[in-house]
Parts: sequence; C-alpha cells; structure tokens
Amino acid sequence: MTQRVLFVCLGNICRFPSAEAVTRAFALGRDLTFDSAGTSGWHVGEPPYGEMQRAAKARGYDMSALRARQFGPEDFDAFDLIVVMDAGNLKEVEALRPVTASTPVVLFTDFSDADGRHAGADHVPDPYYTRDFDGALDLIEDCARGLIARL
Repeated sequence: MTQRVLFVCLGNICRFPSAEAVTRAFALGRDLTFDSAGTSGWHVGEPPYGEMQRAAKARGYDMSALRARQFGPEDFDAFDLIVVMDAGNLKEVEALRPVTASTPVVLFTDFSDADGRHAGADHVPDPYYTRDFDGALDLIEDCARGLIARL
C-alpha cells in the first residue's frame, strides 16, 4: 500500500517544494507518494521560487512542474503523514485538524542529524528570506534521508 506524505510550509514556493523534490528523488523505487502545500494562500498556482529552483537544479532536482497549493482540513484524510517546516506551521496545521483525524503531524527536522551536521535544528530556515538556498538544501537533504530511512 502506497504511503502518502504531505510537506507543509508557509508559502509553498521554497522550502517544501524543495523537500518534495529531494525526498521524491531519494525514494525512487519505493511505494511512496509526495505532495506539498502552504498554510497561506499567497502563492497558490505559482511555481517554486526561481532562485530556489536554480539551486535545486544545480544538485539535480527538478521542481519546475510543481505548483503551490494551500493546505486544508481534507489533507488529513488524503495523507498518512504530514511533515511541517517549523513550529508555526505545526500550530497552523493542527488548528485545522478535524476532530476525527488521526494523521500524525511532525517537524521535518525531527528526521535530521543523520550525520551530526544539523544537531539541534528545530526548523528549516526559509531561504526566501535568508537567501541561503544551498544551506536550506543541505538541511533538506539531511532530513529527507532520515525521513526515507524511517518510512
């Protein structure tokens, strides 16, 4: 049975389209599906941020077909695991949880520290603001490896 994983961040144009693309690449051959969404509706229908796409493409990850969408309560039924970027996203997602939903919601960084480089990370900094696209991708790759190892 296919396990369905949803990544959720704020705008769905930088961090989690990247996480979706990276994790999908690491999961080749596994019975897993991935999607990403944002807690805000600011960028619905837009492709991932250009500079993030360029940084990801330089590492072999193509995000050009992805488009932003907004997270909704129905996602609790559509996915087996919801992975968020930071504590703020966690709070916003949980606020939309239907009473009957049991889908786990976890921080992406819960899967980090596979090699010790990201010890203590409690969120993936948003490169849209920090401009550190490679640093974000380093942490995303680390978390993606850890997530795939635990699925």
